[in-house]
Amino acid sequence: MKFGIDSFADGAPIGRRSFLKINAALAGTAALGMSGCSKLSACSARGKIVIVGGGAAGISMASRLLGKLEHPDITLIDPSDRQYYQPGFTFVAAGIWKGEEIWRPQSKCIPEGVKWVKDSVVGLDPVRQAVQTSCKGTFDYDFLVLTPGLQLDWDGVEGISQATLGEGNAHCIYDFEGAQKTWAAVQQFVKRGGRGVYADTYTKHKCGGAPKKICLLTEHLSRKEGTREKLQFDYFTAEKALYDVPYYTPRLEEIYDERHISITTNRRVKGIDTLAQKVYMEDRVKTKEMVFDEKLQKEVEVEKEIGVPVIEDYDFLHFVPPMSAPDFVKQSGLAWTEGKLASGGWVMVDKETLVHKTFPNVVSLGDVAGIPTSKTSSAIRIQVPVAVDNLIALMEGRAPERKYDGYACCPIVTDYGHVLLCEFDYDKKEKISFPFSLQDMSREQASAWWLKMYFLKPMYFNAMLTGWM
Repeated sequence: MKFGIDSFADGAPIGRRSFLKINAALAGTAALGMSGCSKLSACSARGKIVIVGGGAAGISMASRLLGKLEHPDITLIDPSDRQYYQPGFTFVAAGIWKGEEIWRPQSKCIPEGVKWVKDSVVGLDPVRQAVQTSCKGTFDYDFLVLTPGLQLDWDGVEGISQATLGEGNAHCIYDFEGAQKTWAAVQQFVKRGGRGVYADTYTKHKCGGAPKKICLLTEHLSRKEGTREKLQFDYFTAEKALYDVPYYTPRLEEIYDERHISITTNRRVKGIDTLAQKVYMEDRVKTKEMVFDEKLQKEVEVEKEIGVPVIEDYDFLHFVPPMSAPDFVKQSGLAWTEGKLASGGWVMVDKETLVHKTFPNVVSLGDVAGIPTSKTSSAIRIQVPVAVDNLIALMEGRAPERKYDGYACCPIVTDYGHVLLCEFDYDKKEKISFPFSLQDMSREQASAWWLKMYFLKPMYFNAMLTGWM
């Protein structure tokens, strides 16, 4: 069964006149967002550019650079056969879209004029300015654009792997096949009843709203099917709070309370027993102990964090594995070595210019970039023009001047028909885009559902990847 807005939206649907106004406003916004990729303003600077990674960031960069450079010499290295619209995984898991609706052949997404090396990167040498691939050898560069995305560390959760997703009714929508399995399981769970356990992860991860979305959508589906009284919903987060953007958090917490979904904070998933349908977690609690300080030559009290084991039974489980930069990035000498971003191996770039702090001929953006913002395609859309302009500045021997303010957007789907559209910057301050600034975006809106349902996917394939937005 496939559901859409007409069968699920609560309350009155958005009117035709309002829809047309929003449509026109979005079109105008899109036009303003174009970066002027015109040969009339092309740059004559030359240089061999290698882009590692052919996802949203890599292909968008390639497309824009083609329009900005008179003599583009761009090699893009990526092994993928398909280009996925990854924000659509949630809609697949909720039965709104089918799997085949959210991908296109990678060959149709790589822009003409870019040399595509269909291979995996296994090593980076920023001193030699070389990229080592699995099968096709080494590629030298003058400038490197590092956009390989991130990796899902399935081995960070014992008892399950990417290949065994779905066993024991344990699911994850961060995987294409996993999202499809989730929809089949959601329908059975809503029909039969039981306890649903939903959990995020303790590392930085892409689309932090995804586990919240599938929890809320499943709960709404159970109400639509008239089975809500048969289900229990419990949400576990590794963070200190359900959400960390003050403008949106109160309403999100209110929604969970209204729907009787419990929230447990500071809880990490460690393992899953799929046979017994138990999830092994640990509470992160702070404790104090006395230790001997060599410098002071006396015992002092220090605070430390420990994990307290907890076991939860479930009938349906959605979990998120830990995530990190790809191994070849961690081992490259390009990652942070200290601070909060060091543990994930994220690339050490300036958070405003997106230029590497040690190797100024390296630019990095997207999920792999070590910057304190959410890892979303909306963030990438704003990062790309900054990265392109600053890369061209470097090619021309100028200092990079354009700055990224940390903008990211997380459309938290609260039901089949409404979205809490969370837009914010590095300071976690709301940064609401027109035309949504005309509404109270601290609450879920039907207009934001229309944006996610009908605009963002074609915008991704037809405007963002082509370099027009």
